[in-house]
Amino acid sequence: MLVRDAMSTVVLTIGPAHTLRQAATLMSSRRVGAALVLDPDAGGIGILTERDVLNSVGRGQNPDAEPTHAHTTNNVVFASPTWTLEEAARTMAHGGFRHLVVLDGGEPAGIVSVRDIIRCWAPVRALAF
Repeated sequence: MLVRDAMSTVVLTIGPAHTLRQAATLMSSRRVGAALVLDPDAGGIGILTERDVLNSVGRGQNPDAEPTHAHTTNNVVFASPTWTLEEAARTMAHGGFRHLVVLDGGEPAGIVSVRDIIRCWAPVRALAF
């Protein structure tokens, strides 16, 4: 199975000036664990994850005052939609992260998460009543 078969194609995109609270609210309402941060001043595509928000709050920072750009990962590891899920899982395990931004033709096409991969490898079976 390929990354394109598992990835989420509807991706939350935010700007670098959003606060962490705004980002967390959007992520929560859309039930996603990561958002793309588009910041042309920082080199283009970054990613903000729920862990980034949690780490900031854990350090006592104010989520209403902290901009996303201060917590965004800008050295993003990208996946191709034609990667196998094994390649994606190996990359995540090696890098110690749970989300990969998927680029197709240099443009963001989706995000694949560990949860997406697990869903493909161990599909939930319908309960028989």
